[in-house]
Amino acid sequence: MNELLRIDHLSAGYGEAVVLNNISLSIQAGETLALLGRNGTGKTTFINTLAGTTRQHGGTMTLGGVPLHTRKPHQRAAAGIGWVPQERNIFKSLTVHENLTAVARTGVWTPARVYEMFPRLAERKANMGTQISGGEQQMLAMGRALVLNPKLLLLDEPLEGLAPIIVEELLAAIARITRDEGMSAIIVEQHPQAILKISHTAVVLDHGTVVHAGAARDLLSQPERLERLLGVTTS
Repeated sequence: MNELLRIDHLSAGYGEAVVLNNISLSIQAGETLALLGRNGTGKTTFINTLAGTTRQHGGTMTLGGVPLHTRKPHQRAAAGIGWVPQERNIFKSLTVHENLTAVARTGVWTPARVYEMFPRLAERKANMGTQISGGEQQMLAMGRALVLNPKLLLLDEPLEGLAPIIVEELLAAIARITRDEGMSAIIVEQHPQAILKISHTAVVLDHGTVVHAGAARDLLSQPERLERLLGVTTS
């Protein structure tokens, strides 16, 4: 596999506040990385920094050899970043179909493929963003990122607050997008066991620094170590 994302000595935060300290990591093309850690350890800040919505204090980031740290958010999207933030940020004044077609770029992921993956959205394509459930909004946010045809998909807690049946649907979709379709992804999630099962590598943050990096399957097979790293019961 070829290296897709490279981050060297990254420091970033909000204003003068530094949240991430000297982070270095890389992701290979076709690889999924599970980004774990306690609340407030910098996971969302890391995702937001890749998307370009924080203040970078140092370091470099490249995607497919293209520098990200010198580019604005819309330029990072054009370079291959597909971002699904916690807030979802769908266009609530547009229909489901308009949400998808308004941002779609030429590539293998089309609105039709999104509907095939998420039949619920196909049934509600004429509904406004305010007229669909939270789970459907999350599906739409993912679909909108996919029709950008990105090189790297950023998912910030995609399962948060959703019903178990929707969680299962989204996990199956994420596994298909990454494992089957080969799209690279970084997934922030509070359900480590679920995400580790479909990830290749795992990184754990604590106080804005990397305290663990390795194969996801190794961490999955060591629940006691995972519990120590996250400070929660993982059973």
